[in-house]
Amino acid sequence: MKFAVAVVAVVFVAMVTLAGARPEDDLVFKYEGEDHTHEQYGEPGKKVEGSYTWTAPDGTVYKVKYIADEKGYRVLESNAIPETHGGVKADGQQGSFSDYDEGTEH
Repeated sequence: MKFAVAVVAVVFVAMVTLAGARPEDDLVFKYEGEDHTHEQYGEPGKKVEGSYTWTAPDGTVYKVKYIADEKGYRVLESNAIPETHGGVKADGQQGSFSDYDEGTEH
């Protein structure tokens, strides 16, 4: 009986893990180095999402999650980008350079 419960538990954990994984068919790029990882999913030229990490010389691991689409490249989450003085963090809603008029100084 204990064996059957253990097998069911293992199968359940495996199913949950696979359900949370991204499908490999939309994988654009994947790299794993000694102190750097990067993976990207989506359709290049239309919309991609990805994340990358790197380890600084002091051992700090930095992470960036991003999206690039018709609105441009935007950071969704990161511990590498500081908050503004007002406490605003990167959340993918940073705006677009296309909002500015060409030739106007800001």
